[in-house]
Amino acid sequence: MIKIRPDFLPLNRPSIGESDIRAVTECMKSGWITTGPRCLEFEERFKALTGATQAMSVSSATAGMHLALLALGIGPGDEVITPSMTFASTVNMIALLGARPVFVDVDYDTLNIKAEDIEAKITPKTKLIIPVHFGGAPADMDRIMKIASDHRLTVIEDAAHAIGTSKQGVHAGGFGNMAIFSFHPIKNITTGEGGMITHNDPLLEKKMRVLRFHGIERDAWKRYGKGGVPEYDIDEPGYKYNLTDMQAALGIAQLDRLAAFNERRASLASRYRQGLAGVGGIDLPGVPAYPHEHANHLFAVKVRAMDRGRFMEKLAEYNIGYGYHYPACHLLRYVKRRYGTAALPETERASERILSLPLYPDMQDGDVDYVCRAIREILAAAGEKGQ
Repeated sequence: MIKIRPDFLPLNRPSIGESDIRAVTECMKSGWITTGPRCLEFEERFKALTGATQAMSVSSATAGMHLALLALGIGPGDEVITPSMTFASTVNMIALLGARPVFVDVDYDTLNIKAEDIEAKITPKTKLIIPVHFGGAPADMDRIMKIASDHRLTVIEDAAHAIGTSKQGVHAGGFGNMAIFSFHPIKNITTGEGGMITHNDPLLEKKMRVLRFHGIERDAWKRYGKGGVPEYDIDEPGYKYNLTDMQAALGIAQLDRLAAFNERRASLASRYRQGLAGVGGIDLPGVPAYPHEHANHLFAVKVRAMDRGRFMEKLAEYNIGYGYHYPACHLLRYVKRRYGTAALPETERASERILSLPLYPDMQDGDVDYVCRAIREILAAAGEKGQ
């Protein structure tokens, strides 16, 4: 039996270095801490990263999804195609606008939406497709965009996992009509909380910027910066979804380290694969067959050899953290109550077994080795007991 480590190994821990702290401190000392020049710089950096002509920083990816759906006019009577294997915020936003989520099954191995199953779910009410680049692996966007084009549908890439994800030289955010990124502390870069919308439509950009800040056409930087005009009027009411310069300063500094972060994530994921190779009763994350760059946001295994709840209890005994990404959205109580049931066998099979293991840039190789040894020991004991 391995010696149990004395300290807790979390699922994730943001990598905050001196350059990050210095960037935020300089922003705080500048006298301008809310939406301003650093947000504009952060947005420019995302245009360069994704190839999009427009980028708008927001307070969260959920806020970004809400604004995008509003700007596209999604509402009662509309249908939005999405995988059920995603965070509930997407489905919540669809439901809160009165539209109907229509779920498509995922590939059990990669957990990405089955592009070949999308067309059968399209009806005259379908307005939008939201594929997820699950865990940092790109969805089959060539096929998805072809389907969308054939049916004149809009595509929003859920790129919350996909900072650094690319396929055939195209970065996430460069495939669909729009993309939503997340900077939650668990993501590959963080601003504490925050998100980014990227796209290529100047008219949508103007509409979303007004909606982002109370319906006011000019944000605080344009109203109170040098030469600004403080008066304003409101044509339509909006929300309070702006990012702050303090957050953007952290995001810019984190972007400078993105390549190093993702290189380290790739190394740790490879070490997991080596350490868990040949272990029965557990399925390792699959990867798409087509060429791509994987952001390795999650390392999500599926536990087959024993009850997942018991497996989580055993990990906790070994002082190992874990995550559940994700409960299937089509099985959420309110979703079943409002929209009925859906037949998604691969999603349900994965959702019953899935568990995310610790993965973050500051992890040590020895941390991964410890997790792998613990898993081997836990599953061996479960096999001996006939669980």
